[in-house]
Amino acid sequence: MAKDIKQIIQTEYLKCAKDPVHFMRKYCKIQHPTRGKINFDLYPFQEKALTQFKDHDYNIILKSRQLGISTLTAGYTLWGMVFNQDFNALVIAIKQDTAKNLVTKIRVMHENLPSWLRGQVLEDNKLSLRLKNGSQVKAVSSSPDAGRSEALSLLVIDEAAFIDGIDEIWTSAQQTLATGGRCIALSTPNGVGNWFHKTWVKAENGENKFNTIRLHWTVHPERNQTWRDEQDVILGNDQAAQECDCDFISSGNSVIPGVLLEWYRNNLVQDPVEKRGHDNAYWVWEYPNYTKDYVVVADVARGDGADYSTFHVIDIESVTQVAEYKGQIGVKEFGNMLVNVATEFNEALLVIENANIGWAAIQPAIDRGYRNLYYTYKHEGVVDAEVQLKKGYDLKDKSQSVPGFTTSARTRPLLISKLDIYFREKACVVRSSRLIDELFVFVWKGARPEAQSGYNDDLVMAFSIAMYIRDTALKLRNEGLELNKRAIGMIGTNTTYNGAYTTSADSNDSWNMNIGKDKEDLTWLLD
Repeated sequence: MAKDIKQIIQTEYLKCAKDPVHFMRKYCKIQHPTRGKINFDLYPFQEKALTQFKDHDYNIILKSRQLGISTLTAGYTLWGMVFNQDFNALVIAIKQDTAKNLVTKIRVMHENLPSWLRGQVLEDNKLSLRLKNGSQVKAVSSSPDAGRSEALSLLVIDEAAFIDGIDEIWTSAQQTLATGGRCIALSTPNGVGNWFHKTWVKAENGENKFNTIRLHWTVHPERNQTWRDEQDVILGNDQAAQECDCDFISSGNSVIPGVLLEWYRNNLVQDPVEKRGHDNAYWVWEYPNYTKDYVVVADVARGDGADYSTFHVIDIESVTQVAEYKGQIGVKEFGNMLVNVATEFNEALLVIENANIGWAAIQPAIDRGYRNLYYTYKHEGVVDAEVQLKKGYDLKDKSQSVPGFTTSARTRPLLISKLDIYFREKACVVRSSRLIDELFVFVWKGARPEAQSGYNDDLVMAFSIAMYIRDTALKLRNEGLELNKRAIGMIGTNTTYNGAYTTSADSNDSWNMNIGKDKEDLTWLLD
C-alpha cells in the first residue's frame, strides 16, 4: 500500500513538473476577498496563456483589467521555483507594494501545497521567498538598477507600460537573461510610443523575441456588453478604454489625444525629400519659396547629452512644417546653423529659446548681425501693440527687450494651449514622424505637461513656441503695421494740414496740385 502511494505521488509529481496547467488547477490556492482560500480554477484563456508561458521564453501580455493574469504569473513563477533548483525570479513593478503583492500570491500558493510538493522555506519576508532547493523570488520597485542582478531564470515586469525609465531597466535586464532566462512583461495599455507599446508592435511584426498575448475583456466568459457599459460609468470613457479594450490609441494621458495623433500620422506625415548633415538629422520637405514668409523656431539642448537641439521651419501663412532638425550638436555650431537656415528661408524670423545655454546659440546671430532675430519684451504682460505704444514701448528699441524667446511659468501654459488648439482644429500641417512620436509620450503629469520619463519633448516644445509665435508675435507685428497705416491715414485726411502740396480730391489731372486757394501747373518739373 505504501509502495502504491509512493508510486502515485511520484507519478503525480512528474505530471505537475511537466504541466503547469495541471499543477495550478489541482494544487494551487488563491486568496479570494470574500470566500477565503479557494482553488485556482483556471478559465480557458488562462490555461492557454499559461501554456504559452511554458512554450516561449519571452512573453508580452496586453491585457484588460481583472483577468487574474498577475495571479497566473505568480503561479507560473512558483511552478518554476518548485520544480527547478536555483530558479531565480525577479518581479519589477512601478511600486514596491505592487511587486510585493505578487510575492504574497506566490507565498499563499506555496503554503497551501501538499507536503510532498511544498519545499522547505529558508527565507520568507514581505519582499522575497527562498526555498531549500536554492530557488527564490524577489520583489523590487522600478529603478535604473532594478534589472541589474545575478543571472535570472525569470523576469516579471508588472504594469510595464506605466514604469518610468523602463528602457534603461530593460537594457540592464537583458544581460541578466543572457544565460537562458525568461521574461513576462504584462500591462494594460498606456498610450503610444513608450517601451511597452514599441515592444508590442515589434513583437507583432516579428522584430524581437517576444510572443504576443492579447487578452481583451471579451475573453472572460462571465463578461458581456452590460459589464463593459458599466465600466464606462464607473471609470469614465477614457479610463475604461485603457483598462478594458486593449486599445493603445485610446489609452494614455497624452496632451494631444492619441486618436488625433494617429490621424496626423496616417494623413500628413511623410518622408522628407532630403536629409542633410553627417547624421541625417536635418530633414527638408519643401525648399525655400521666395514668395513665402517663414519662421524658424529653435529649442537648444542643455548640453548634458540627455536631450537634443531642435528647430522647425514653418510656412507662416499655411502653417506648414517645411523643415526640421533634431540632433546633438555643439551650441555655437547650432547657432551658426540656425542663421544659415533662416537666411536660406528668405531671412525668416529667427526665434531661439533663450533659457540656460540658449544664449550661446543666440550669440552667433547677434555677432553676424542677423536682422530678423526675435526679441522678447522685458515686460511679459505686454502682448498687444496698442498697449505697447501706450506704455511707451518702441518696437525697434532693443534696450526694452532681450534676444530670443523666454519660456516662463506664465508663457508655458500659453504655448501648450496654442499647440492643443492647432492640433485639435487640424490647422497645422505636420510632416515629421519624429514630432508625432514625441507627442504620443508628451503627457499630463498632474497639471504639468511633459515627456514621459526616459523620453524627450524637444521637438514638441519648439513646435509649441512656433504656434504661439505665429499667433502672437506675428499678430503683434501686424498690429504695429496697422497702427502705422492708421497714423499715415490720419495725415492724409487732415483738412487743416498746411503742407506745401496736397492732392486735389476733385481733380483728375495729376499735374494740377492745390497750393492753398490756387492751383499750380507742375509740368515745369519736366523741363
